[in-house]
Amino acid sequence: MNPEQHRLILLDGGMGQELRRRSEHPATPLWSAQVMLDEPHLVTAVHRDFIAAGARVITTNNYTATPQRLARDGDPALFEALHAAALGAAHQAREQSGRAVRIAGCLPPLVASYHPEVVPDDATCRRDYRRLVEVQADGVDLFICETMTLTREALAATQAAVERALPVWVAFTVDDADGRRLRSGEPLAEAAQSVVAAGASAVLINCSVPEAVTTAMDELADLGMPFGGYANAFTSAADLPPGGTVDGLEARLDLDPAGYAAHACGWVERGATIVGGCCEVSPAHIAHLAERLSAQGYRLLSD
Repeated sequence: MNPEQHRLILLDGGMGQELRRRSEHPATPLWSAQVMLDEPHLVTAVHRDFIAAGARVITTNNYTATPQRLARDGDPALFEALHAAALGAAHQAREQSGRAVRIAGCLPPLVASYHPEVVPDDATCRRDYRRLVEVQADGVDLFICETMTLTREALAATQAAVERALPVWVAFTVDDADGRRLRSGEPLAEAAQSVVAAGASAVLINCSVPEAVTTAMDELADLGMPFGGYANAFTSAADLPPGGTVDGLEARLDLDPAGYAAHACGWVERGATIVGGCCEVSPAHIAHLAERLSAQGYRLLSD
């Protein structure tokens, strides 16, 4: 292995589930965005803990602050305030850490995770992803279009972000039973090629079970682009309905920090250079993964 192959980027873990563990309030359909209103100090603390664990890219806490979700579950007038608070928390954590950390802006599914059937029409996607990009662009170092279930959804998000000339990473969520396909049923390899053609500089797999991420790594290995993954630690997330809360999801007992790291190291062995965690992956998980990768001779970088 040459020195370049020893360079890895370590992402953070799951903000929403970590906030649930720390918050004094019950989960709501707005998930982590509600905490920006009620307990914003917790968001800064979680970012800071992920950085201390070894993460060199942290993602802003605005996953549920889309126009559609706010109209359904909250107040559309909060759109700009929630994004400003999310950016402020990430910047505060980076400053407090004193470490070279990049901040990734989040471009999430507009309506719901895991449900390609509720993705809006293309014109609406383009309009609202541009809104999300515009409100974040001046405060982030890159964008991650994450938990993308459908090629056209991912393309709309990618194209909106590319317009601001920042690096764009696209993270697809795949079928937990078949990591070669998106949750829409579309072939992952074709979806990945589409977003690369649109300007994405890395392709990832997120919020799927680790075994599906492992399968997906082989589908991405021939892209000629950086690739990687950050799995969830749920038994299954596909049954979460639009507007539902995470209270109904169950964590896997086998995915403790050591168990999760074993999967993530397997992705690296398959060529992944960007790894981290999604829902139910805590700072302790990221710390264990950082220690294991460092022990194997990898250099954990922010770019």
